[in-house]
Amino acid sequence: MGPRLDHRSPLVYDTRELGRRPGTLKRLSRSVEAPADLGNEVIGVPEGAPVELDLRLEAVMDGVLVTGTARATVTGECVRCLEPLEQVLEADFQELFAYPDADARTTESGDDAEDEEDTLHIEDDLVDLEPVLRDAVVLALPLQPVCREDCPGLCSECGARLADDPDHHHDAVDMRWAALKELVGSDQDDEMDNEPRRDGGDEPQEK
Repeated sequence: MGPRLDHRSPLVYDTRELGRRPGTLKRLSRSVEAPADLGNEVIGVPEGAPVELDLRLEAVMDGVLVTGTARATVTGECVRCLEPLEQVLEADFQELFAYPDADARTTESGDDAEDEEDTLHIEDDLVDLEPVLRDAVVLALPLQPVCREDCPGLCSECGARLADDPDHHHDAVDMRWAALKELVGSDQDDEMDNEPRRDGGDEPQEK
């Protein structure tokens, strides 16, 4: 059993108003500060940045079903040109938080007990949305974030940002041709050295 939930945490919500009456609804809108590491190594929500939450808590037979949308500005780096980028991210989620005594009923009904490890639970009438928010945001993040869809990236020759200079180019030099020219030039020099002298300058024969 982990540490008790802190009801003062902005991502912890009280379910007592629902009273375990299936069909009872509670709607909430709240702005919270993003927890640390809300993202991946490429892009994410900066710690402490505002996250807008629209939530619907609904009592069902075995727990409280939480449906919501999170909106936040994510920051990162364009994978093509490496420039900083900002995007507004919207992530939807839905999660069932089981009542503490729901496990016993599930086991009695013969359902697969292996799923229990992945089940989130209501603790002291509280639900903690941080793991749900974290999963939803990470799944909604772009795998290859770009500053714009048609970002041309960087020049492979010199690393210049191509968006700043659309006409940027280098004269193509194929190193294989350059090596061949060098080889041909060397052969020609050798041939010139081996040609007989045309000025009759052959060594005079001794009489």
